[in-house]
Amino acid sequence: MQRAARDVPPPLELLCLKALWSLQEGNVKAVQQIVAAKRPLAYTTIMTVLERLLRKGKLQRKKVGRSFVYAPITSRDEMRQVALRELLEGFFDGSEDELLRFLGRDDGKANAAVAGDGETRIDTVLL
Repeated sequence: MQRAARDVPPPLELLCLKALWSLQEGNVKAVQQIVAAKRPLAYTTIMTVLERLLRKGKLQRKKVGRSFVYAPITSRDEMRQVALRELLEGFFDGSEDELLRFLGRDDGKANAAVAGDGETRIDTVLL
């Protein structure tokens, strides 16, 4: 059975994306140094992950000297919106209200913003 492609990258790819978001652009070594704070990984592993993200259209690269410099195409906020949409579709049948009910069931509060029309909406910038 073939699985559908996800728009949200798996954890290791996301870790490399986070490094590039903080750098704005960088080579494999720069990404490796940032990622090493959480997971010490080989240079070739980081290179493979960056190439995978490039093929998926999440990064762009340019040749600088003898190495490639990578830059994210997708912003952190865009990725958050995609992740939130995937969460809503997968677990709450696309309903923000169901998610808010779920988030508010433990302490009676949810991290939400009230829209101009008085309706409660999730503020994806906070996520």
